[in-house]
Amino acid sequence: MNIWEGVALALIQIRTERLKSFFSVLGVIISVMFLIVVVGVVEGMDRYIKEDFADRVYGLNTVTVRRRPSISFEMITQGEQWREWSRRRNLNLDDFAIIRERLTVPARVGVESRGRGQIEGDNGRAVENVVLIGASPEIFLIRKLDVDRGRPFSAQEADKGIPVVVLGKSTAETLFEGLNPLERTVRIRGFPFRVIGVLEEQGSILGQSRDNRAIAPASSPMARVVAPRGAVDEIVIQPLDPADLREAMLQIEALIRVRNRLRPSEPNDFEIETAEDSLGFWDRISQILFLALPGLVAISLVVGGIVIMNIMLVSVLERTREIGVRKAVGARRRDILVQVLIESATLSGVGAGSGVLAGIALTGLVRAVSPMNATVGPQWISLGVFMGVAVGLVAGVYPAARAARLNPVDALRHE
Repeated sequence: MNIWEGVALALIQIRTERLKSFFSVLGVIISVMFLIVVVGVVEGMDRYIKEDFADRVYGLNTVTVRRRPSISFEMITQGEQWREWSRRRNLNLDDFAIIRERLTVPARVGVESRGRGQIEGDNGRAVENVVLIGASPEIFLIRKLDVDRGRPFSAQEADKGIPVVVLGKSTAETLFEGLNPLERTVRIRGFPFRVIGVLEEQGSILGQSRDNRAIAPASSPMARVVAPRGAVDEIVIQPLDPADLREAMLQIEALIRVRNRLRPSEPNDFEIETAEDSLGFWDRISQILFLALPGLVAISLVVGGIVIMNIMLVSVLERTREIGVRKAVGARRRDILVQVLIESATLSGVGAGSGVLAGIALTGLVRAVSPMNATVGPQWISLGVFMGVAVGLVAGVYPAARAARLNPVDALRHE
């Protein structure tokens, strides 16, 4: 039998029995749709985390020195490791000064500490749960924090610890609704700060607003709010030439080891990470998802394949006389076998195609309502269709073999 003729016959069969065909391939539709949606969302999330999230949160091409890792599974699973991190010496402004003075690689060197608290305006209004940041001026460039109104604080203001502050857009609007916030006074834990700037709108990342914040010099009274006296959360270094990133890491590691008086045989008692290192947790999660995905889809496809096999068995039974007539006029066993296999594969292939379309539609919906650029690559579309057709072929083997073995005489007598 010609393959295309068999496909045409199968499509006619699907069209004449739409409801039965739909329920026959429902398992395949759901499986392929699940594959397309999950892959699209995970790949979109991967791009979002590694490009947008890393750039806006960690900074592009940065090296960060911390007391302990930013994010780590060991924080949850290994109590002894957590205790070892807690015993480490806090980084401080002297560490920051040494790196800034002795690093030979051209780079921006900044410092940052974070906390949360309330900000009160001089008009009596207050904002709760504001992200409070003590930082150096370089952080505005490293984190790409552009100022919409006013200005960032200067290096001179930072060195002298002058109590000035730059507010996030939503913080400023809530505190001074309808008023010009510049040169107004706000209080943070009782310390007065003069507002000199308002950041451009930053939006949100993973559902967390980046506009409810206040940034002041790390050596200003903000230091007493966000960190122990003289301590800092992290020192951030951004080489001007990305090619110098590894060289910068080596120099920074050497400087901190000397400052901490570590012997060559002793491990680091601090963490030095790039943005890629900090996002290692996401690499693990995405790898697990991509490893688990084929198994989950396979289970659904097995169920869908069993349904298709049962439907094809019923179809063979209903068309016993037709098969007998075909054999009586010269059709070979191979012809009957191929015909049933083509029908089964076509039925499953149509289901896979429907699943692909549904998956693409749902992925587009995710892209429209979230910041993730969820897209489906052509390789996953091809894989989805291939898996659907393959399931149809496998599921059709037994019904096809059973149809091919029918005796023509017995088939013609079948009622």
